[in-house]
Amino acid sequence: MSQTSPKSGFWNYVAECLRLLYWIYFKPFTFERWLRDIHPELKPIDNPFNRRVEFRTNPRLRRYAGQVWWLTALAPMFSVLLVAPVYMLLSGKSFEWFVSFIFCSGWLMGRVLDRGFNRNRLVTLFFAALILLLTLRFLSGVAVALALGLATGLGGLAMGLGIGLWMGLVLSVTYSMAFSSVVLGLGGSMAVGLALGVAIGLGMSLALCVSIGWAQSIARSWGISYEISAATGGVEVGGIMIGLVGGSLLSSILGSMIGLAGSLAVGLAWFFGVLRIYFWLAELLWMFILFCMSRFQKPKNYLKYLPPRFDQLIILPLPFMDTMIMKAYQENPNTARETIDYLITFTNKQQVALQAIIKITVESLHQCRKLGDVADIASQLTWIPSPPPPEIGTILPQLLDISQGVKASQEATTSYRQYELLKPPINALQELKNTLIFAKNAALATQFGSITNRWLTILETAQRTLEETAKKSQEISQVYIASNSLDPTTAKNRFKGRIDIFREIETLTLADQPEVLLLYGGRKTGKTSALKYLPYKIGANIVPLLVDLQGGLSATTLKGLAENLAQQIIEAARRLPRKIFLPHPDADKLAEDPFPALQTWLAEIERSNSGKRFLLCLDEYERLSEVVAATNSRAPLNFIRNLLQHQKQWLLLFSGSHQLSELDAYWTDYLINTRALRMSYLQESEARELITCPIEDFSNIYESNAVDLIIHLTHCQPYLVQLMCYELVEFLNKDIRANRRQLKTIKATAQDVQEIIPIVLERGTSYFREIWNNLTENDRNLLQRIIQDETPTPQDKGTVRRLTRKEILTQEGNAFQVPLVQKYIEQLLEEEN
Repeated sequence: MSQTSPKSGFWNYVAECLRLLYWIYFKPFTFERWLRDIHPELKPIDNPFNRRVEFRTNPRLRRYAGQVWWLTALAPMFSVLLVAPVYMLLSGKSFEWFVSFIFCSGWLMGRVLDRGFNRNRLVTLFFAALILLLTLRFLSGVAVALALGLATGLGGLAMGLGIGLWMGLVLSVTYSMAFSSVVLGLGGSMAVGLALGVAIGLGMSLALCVSIGWAQSIARSWGISYEISAATGGVEVGGIMIGLVGGSLLSSILGSMIGLAGSLAVGLAWFFGVLRIYFWLAELLWMFILFCMSRFQKPKNYLKYLPPRFDQLIILPLPFMDTMIMKAYQENPNTARETIDYLITFTNKQQVALQAIIKITVESLHQCRKLGDVADIASQLTWIPSPPPPEIGTILPQLLDISQGVKASQEATTSYRQYELLKPPINALQELKNTLIFAKNAALATQFGSITNRWLTILETAQRTLEETAKKSQEISQVYIASNSLDPTTAKNRFKGRIDIFREIETLTLADQPEVLLLYGGRKTGKTSALKYLPYKIGANIVPLLVDLQGGLSATTLKGLAENLAQQIIEAARRLPRKIFLPHPDADKLAEDPFPALQTWLAEIERSNSGKRFLLCLDEYERLSEVVAATNSRAPLNFIRNLLQHQKQWLLLFSGSHQLSELDAYWTDYLINTRALRMSYLQESEARELITCPIEDFSNIYESNAVDLIIHLTHCQPYLVQLMCYELVEFLNKDIRANRRQLKTIKATAQDVQEIIPIVLERGTSYFREIWNNLTENDRNLLQRIIQDETPTPQDKGTVRRLTRKEILTQEGNAFQVPLVQKYIEQLLEEEN
């Protein structure tokens, strides 16, 4: 195993020191991360010698401390050697080597002290160095001035030494931040400060001593009296006057030496240094060269040569970087993304990275030429940080959602389903297009307006093509929707009937003193669907706002519930056919006292929308009982009662599966004047329309006896009608694909309906299981006896009445209302036995 020679080890050490110096000035972010690798708590401003106890267990920390010491010890000396020739060449004057020697000696002495020298000998060493410096100064030919200062300025000497020591201590802290972090940026900033303080302290002690001596001589010649207190060594008024004279004389000398032009030159040089203009000029030229070369070759090849790769602290802007990154993204997205990550993580050019992201986003969206491009854009731009840049923060998420909708459409199994699933993205694009009209940023509105128009053209063309393909398809279009509720934007006119319900709601809301409306009925009878369609069924002066209390229960506090209610009200207003943009409630007041703040907010909405009446529809209203139990507070119910009493433009509609009589007794205290509306099964004519004509231009695929059997099995329950028709279409299409039937002659028969009953029972398990779980033991026993053809006894009268109210048994109490429910219970009982 080869060993590194001492010579090569020395040069490796020097190379590491130079790299450290380069990182400190040009790559501070890389330097900071490198320090965290050495020690998780080590920072650039820390003195590594403060962690001396860890040197044994952390050799990298010890090596770094040594490198810091050598750099801080030698950097000033090399600086003097570099600056001196330039100074002599430009000024034509001799360089003050003696002053530089004083500074460097003090600097090196401070570094030795900081590294662990016996600090108790600081005063002894200080005086020894002072004597040495005075001797050297005497030999330099200024013995007369120094003698005068020493002979007549003992008090001034004491004061000078004291001030020098004090300045050394102060500057050890002050310059530890200013000089070390800004000029050198080294980790041992306190060490640097101590060294600098000692050096300047030595120099100031000597300078102050000489200056006071000179001042005293001048003062004596001017006749100014003074005295030195021998007992205390303190300087009296005369000493203070001497200090003032000396300070004025020194200021005059310095002012005459530097002059106005020199001051301006120094200030300008300092300003250029702070802004790093010396490097920026070269980097600007380099950026121009890179940009010109990238115009003729692949831009991705030049991203690794961008100036921030070498200088992470470029203060002034550099042109073309975002454009080069955007162009490179079109060739190699990975390289462009790596460059953006580097700019965000390791430089101060985050704004350049954001501009590159914006340009890449806009260009990628512009490049979409066909439906597949629109569908793929969401996956292509998943790398963009969330939330995206503010300039595109409200627009990009909508376009990505539209892209995902298009992707879902492409994955549909039939042309008709693809056609149907394109409707929501098209509606969203039209809505976004209208929103961009009012955008504050005109340039972005123009760019994204162009993108929106292009996407609309692509999607509408594809939709027309899919519609034609669906008409020519050899399969039956799947137009039935067996879901929890129907959405008007996608289901269109699939919602059938309920005209009497809409009419009743409108009549009650127009009354001078309207009652509270309670819309109740069994699960999946269409209550939520009816509330979603309500804005399309009543007059424009009534504003229905649907709030799902089941979703609101995700909040665990009253404040969270109030915030959720406000947010749902705002979103519901924006979903209306004629959108209403409501203000947000005061967040501070909402946090302080939620429901009174909510009450105030609703009053503000009422005042700003005079002439309209707001119908607050609380779906799954029974869930409020859970809030009352969890928080041990009836504040939500008090809010409702207060709303009914004081907000005349606000009306309430509760929707759920229970009547008030089935809930806790306290509900009747809050909802006294209530009108109940029962949502039951469809009328037979409505159910037949849903079966044979769910949408316009739908060809009748049923024989009459098949329709009759569906009506019988479902008893016109809307969810079960949709579910049976959906599975029947799937069953017929399966036969078509197997070439057992032809589309032109196919008709669903009663036998086909019988075939799909097991599939319907399996697909609707959650619906049927919920009915069974909500039954009491007496209810289940009675249903089991009815299945076994037993007749209910007079003792079963209460149970029969309860099951009739739940729409499970007929009024006579000897048969099921919905045969499919009976079939499921029969199957369940067989499995249990």
